[in-house]
Amino acid sequence: MPQRAVSQFLVVEDDFLLRSYMVETLRDLGYHVIAAADATGALGFLDHPAIRIDMMLTDVVMRGMNCRELAEQARKLRPGLKILFMTGYSRNAVVHQGRVDKDVDLLQKPITQAQLSTRIREVLDRR
Repeated sequence: MPQRAVSQFLVVEDDFLLRSYMVETLRDLGYHVIAAADATGALGFLDHPAIRIDMMLTDVVMRGMNCRELAEQARKLRPGLKILFMTGYSRNAVVHQGRVDKDVDLLQKPITQAQLSTRIREVLDRR
């Protein structure tokens, strides 16, 4: 049976402690991880064709570019990129504020390792 390649993640989170936690948690789950503190840094990684990125995990509320703009630009650079949004707000709040569409993949903070692992598998395994 062929071995599945280890997935590569891009974590975009402006809070240093949360970004560090997400990176460490993903690595503990066996994934490869790169991280950016903002949308500009994330787009720099996404614009580099030699860097494989299977999924982007991004905070909904960040300084500078909002998550909707980041997602649009990310998908222009990487069509089909899987994106998992993270927020400390309720789904209802971020949808009604227009920050994300109602059908996006969303994970609410605080995030446990088990929750993260389950949601990642759901999103990655979806065709």
